[in-house]
Amino acid sequence: LDVAEEYSALEEISDEEAAGISIPANIPPASNSLRDYVDKSETLTKLVQLGVHLWKLEQRPNVGSMLLRLDFNTDVAPRLLFLKQIGVENSRLGYIITHNPFILTADLDNLQARVNYLKSKKFSSETVASMVSRAPFLLSFSVKRLDNRLGFYQQQLKLSASNTRDIVARLPRLLCGSLEPVKENLKVCEIELGFKQNEIQHMVIAVPKVLTANKKKLTQIFDYLHNTMKVPHHLITKFPQVLNTKFLRLRERHLFLEYLEKAQYDPTLARYISLDRLVSLPDETFCTELALATLDDFYLFQKTL
Repeated sequence: LDVAEEYSALEEISDEEAAGISIPANIPPASNSLRDYVDKSETLTKLVQLGVHLWKLEQRPNVGSMLLRLDFNTDVAPRLLFLKQIGVENSRLGYIITHNPFILTADLDNLQARVNYLKSKKFSSETVASMVSRAPFLLSFSVKRLDNRLGFYQQQLKLSASNTRDIVARLPRLLCGSLEPVKENLKVCEIELGFKQNEIQHMVIAVPKVLTANKKKLTQIFDYLHNTMKVPHHLITKFPQVLNTKFLRLRERHLFLEYLEKAQYDPTLARYISLDRLVSLPDETFCTELALATLDDFYLFQKTL
C-alpha cells in the first residue's frame, strides 16, 4: 500500500497543494440562518432549549451577530438568573428572549433599578413578575420613562393610583408601546363616539384594551351598536367588553335575534338581553338561553347572510 503523503510543517508546498488541504471549520461559513450555528454555539444551544425561536430573531437586524458574540456563562446566565429571582417562570423565559433579546445585554443594575421602581409604586412582586412575563420590553425602559407613562395614564384619565396600577398590571404593554395610538383612541371615544369623560374612565378601568384597540374596529362596533342596534351610550359604558368583541360575532347574533323578534337590549323592558351575555356566551348557550332556538337553526341562518 502506498503510504499517504504527509507534509512537514517546514516543508514548502505549491499553491495547488495548499489549496487541496482540507481544514475543518470550527464554525460554519457565513450563513443567513442561526440554525447553522447552533451545534457550535453553547449560547444558541441553551437558548433553543429554553424555547427561544431563533428563526424570529434572525429576521431582526444585527440580533444574530449579537447572540453569537454572547458568552452563556458570563452574559446570558446572570440575566436568566435575575429573571428567575424576580419571579418569572421558566416556561416564560423563551418567550421573553424571543421578543426582547436585548435583555441579555442589559445592565443588571439598571434592570434591578426598574424592578425596585415598580415595587416602590406598590406593584407586588407577583405582579411585577407577571408584567415582565407578558410585556418583555418592560424592563428595557428607564425609570424616568416608566414614571412618565404611569403619570400620563393617571392624569389623562383622572384615575386614582390604585386604578392606574390595576389597568397597567392587567395590560403592561401600556408602559411599553407608543402613546400616540392611546391618545388617538381617547380622542375618538370623546369626539367621534360621544362618550363623556367619566364614561371613558369607567370603560378603561373595566377593559383597558379599549386604549389600544384598532381605531377602525372600535368605530365600526360602536356604530353598529349605537346606530343599528339602538344601544345608548350608558349601556355600552356599562358593558364595555362589547367593544372588544368580533364585529362578525356581534352582527350575526343581533340579526338572528332580530329575525326571531328577540333583539331587546333595554333593561327596563321585558325579555331584556344584556350586551355582556350577547357576545360572551358560546354559540350553543347563546341559542338555548337567549335565542330560545337550536344551534342548527343558528347555523342555517348564518348561511343566509
